[in-house]
Amino acid sequence: MSDDVTNHNPVHGYKVFKADWTCSPAGNTKQYACPGRFEEVWGFPLSLCEHGMHFCERLLDCFEFYGFKMEYHVAEVIAYGEVLTDGVKSCTDKLEIVRELPWEEVFSLVNIGYCCSGLGNTGNFNSGNYNTGDRNQGNYNVGNDNPGYKNVGDFNTGHYNVGSFNSGDENVGKHNKGFCNAGNNNIGWWNVGDCNAGDKNVGDNNTGSENVGYSNIGNYNVGSGNIGNYNTGCCNVSNYNTGYFNTEEQPLMLFNKPSNLTRKQLKASPVNYLIEELCRMKSQVSFIQEKQMTDQEKAEHRDYEVTGGFIRVEQDRTQDWWDNLSEENKNLIKELPNFDPDIFYKCTGIKVE
Repeated sequence: MSDDVTNHNPVHGYKVFKADWTCSPAGNTKQYACPGRFEEVWGFPLSLCEHGMHFCERLLDCFEFYGFKMEYHVAEVIAYGEVLTDGVKSCTDKLEIVRELPWEEVFSLVNIGYCCSGLGNTGNFNSGNYNTGDRNQGNYNVGNDNPGYKNVGDFNTGHYNVGSFNSGDENVGKHNKGFCNAGNNNIGWWNVGDCNAGDKNVGDNNTGSENVGYSNIGNYNVGSGNIGNYNTGCCNVSNYNTGYFNTEEQPLMLFNKPSNLTRKQLKASPVNYLIEELCRMKSQVSFIQEKQMTDQEKAEHRDYEVTGGFIRVEQDRTQDWWDNLSEENKNLIKELPNFDPDIFYKCTGIKVE
């Protein structure tokens, strides 16, 4: 059922024409002149976008169908005949072109404010479109002096920012240079906090990436005041420490006892690959899509119709992995400092003969 409304009273509105005073409804070019009266008889009822001379009652709506181009003509019109409208655009069989509007008047009619050269603005001196505020050069901003798009705030040179003075996109805060930061004065990406220089930090004043804490210089630290990488604690000046005020990398605890190996030494040794492979074997979890599920799995996991599948936890295969290792590789693990088969079994489920 159509929501179009028919009116038989004179209706005032606006119409945009190309530079030669033509328009081309349904691909058929029609010549107009200003001022002038025009009437069309087709033998068909009025139909939006098909039969009729089209116009809009609100000038701003005209630019939903025509580009906002200075070479176009914008005219005030009156529809005297039958009028069919959908609330945005209208068509009629009898149209009078009353006068051409100068662009200064067009700007004043399509904006709420002063000295705007865009359209749909609420504010002053906007050269973009649909802004709320003053001196915006971009579009859809709420605030002032934004040359970017869809910002909420002031002086943003990027897009989709919430805050002010951001140079980048999708920041929440102030003075961020980068993307997707939540906080202030960050330089980088995906930081949560203030004054971070790097990526994916959570905290303040970190220089590096993926730190959690404050004032770390390095990467992957959890704590504060660390200078180095992979530290857990505070005020460490080294790597891979757990604790406070360490200047040298500490030996690892292996099988509940201190060892003579540092993490750096372990990662450089041949056994490290076997340890990482063992860790992967202990977490064999995968999402099985509905089309890959068996009938039994569908019966056991009734919510697959909502989730699109289910999470399958694979059977622990660590013992098989161990049994298939070469004696050389088994010895690499058994030669770890403090090796204890009972502790190894509790941690991995592997029985070592």
